Formats: sequence, C-alpha cells, structure tokens
Amino acid sequence: MRVRFSTSLETNGFLMAGLDHIPQPMTDPLDRIAAALERLSPLPPAPADPHAHPGYLWQGDALTVLTRIAARPLSALIGIDAQKSVFVANLQRLSDGHAAQDVLLWGARGTGKSALVAAGVAHVQASGGALGLIEVAGDRLSTLPRLFDTIAATDRPFAIFIDDLGFDAPGDARVLRSLLEGGAQARPGNARLIVTANRRHLVPRDFADDTHAVNPRDAQDDALALADRFGLSLGFHAIDQDQYLRIVRGYAEAHGLDFDSAEAINWATRRGNRSGRIAWHYVVDLAGRAGKAIG
Repeated sequence: MRVRFSTSLETNGFLMAGLDHIPQPMTDPLDRIAAALERLSPLPPAPADPHAHPGYLWQGDALTVLTRIAARPLSALIGIDAQKSVFVANLQRLSDGHAAQDVLLWGARGTGKSALVAAGVAHVQASGGALGLIEVAGDRLSTLPRLFDTIAATDRPFAIFIDDLGFDAPGDARVLRSLLEGGAQARPGNARLIVTANRRHLVPRDFADDTHAVNPRDAQDDALALADRFGLSLGFHAIDQDQYLRIVRGYAEAHGLDFDSAEAINWATRRGNRSGRIAWHYVVDLAGRAGKAIG
C-alpha cells in the first residue's frame, strides 16, 4: 500500500495551522550577535535614588541600595565613650549641613571602629537626620571622583565609608591624599570621608621609620602625609581584662544571658586577643549554647 503525502503548504491545513506558532529564524547576523551579547552581558540595573535609602554601596560606576545598615545601638559600644561623643557630633554637623571633618578611626583590631561608624550613622538617621551612608571598597579609590560627581548635584549629605584601609607603600596612598586635600578636583561640600584602619598612618611602620632613605625626613613626611589630611583622627587601643569583662557583661545582660568570668577570659586567651569583637563572639557562642537567637 502506497501512502501519498502532500507537499503543498496551500493544501495542507495542518501544516498551515502550525506555521503561526513556529518561531521565525533571525536572518540578520547582526541581530543574532546583539541577542547573544545581551544574554551574556545584561544591561546593568538603574542607579539607586540617592535620596531614598539609608545606605548604599558604590560599585565603581553606580550606587546600589544597602537595604539595612547592620548597626548596634551606641549604648552597646562600651569603653569608647570619648570616641563616640566626638565622632557622633561630627556626623551630626555633616547631617545638618554644617562644617564637618574627614575622619580617620585607627587602632587595634576588634576595638569597635567599624561598629562605631554604623552605629553613629544609624543614630543620626534615627534622630531625623538626612545623612546617608555610602560604603566604598578599598580597591575602588580611583573611582571616587566619579562618586563625587554622582552625589554633587544632590542636596543630601553623605558619609563615605572606607573600611579597613591600608597601603603597602606611601606612594599607593597618593590618590586618596589628593582627594582629601591638595588635589585639583574639589570634593563636593556634602561628602566627607570616614576611614577605618589598623595602622595610624595607613602604611607599614617601617616606611614611616625608614632610616635607610637618602633623606629619612622625606620618607617620614611621605608616609605621614595621608594621615595628616584627616581633620579628625580617633585612636582605639587594646583593652585590659577588666574592660573586656565589662564589655562581655554589657552584651550578656542586653540579651538575658548569664556568663562565667573565668570562661570568658579563657575564650579570649585561646584567641590571643581581648577586644570588643572577641567579647561579642563569646556572647554569640553563649547564646547558641543556651538555645537562644541573637541579632
């Protein structure tokens, strides 16, 4: 038995009915290339509104929203009352549109430098201040002029936060030095830099104390030139055992936890450091063992 198939589209209703649903191939090679590139590299999201959110991340070319600032209450930061008072007052002046300083927070690790930045900004915002926070990674310093251009046209004040900054050599810091003072491009009046660092001068001590240079004084001046450009420099120092236990007690009481002083001391001893960060880690462990959640 021979079966005859129709090859005519005009007389084959089934084939004709399906033609409307068959995707038509792209005939233009440029269209195919454009579609492929769009799939590989989608268009970036629209820049965030600089007036609408408490905090932002600067990606080097646009602001993205930092939906929540991870901040503890200022009262939870124990043992740094003098630093808190001066730092928050400076933030408040910036928020109010008054003259304010660029700030360097330097000192021992885990002593509350970064925590104070977040807590201070959140405190000013909770008090009705217009201040916004913009966090910038240390490897994006060269893009700061672009950020300044982005926020210069707004009427909102911003704290530009650069966390845990450090340089291997004085020459690496020259970009930031010129942006703080001395460069041709002026910063907008609504922006101030807030920098945290473990080293007071942001460069290794051996550069600041270089006695092998042809002129040691020149080497020292170059190493110290960046730190000198911050109008406000606040030091955070290592704490003793009593201070460490006061911090542990403050965190524990705030979360309804009991603790043993000897155990808390042993926790810090095994980590080779006493600091607010170590105290917080101990209290988190304490809460976990007690079957409690902790923020």
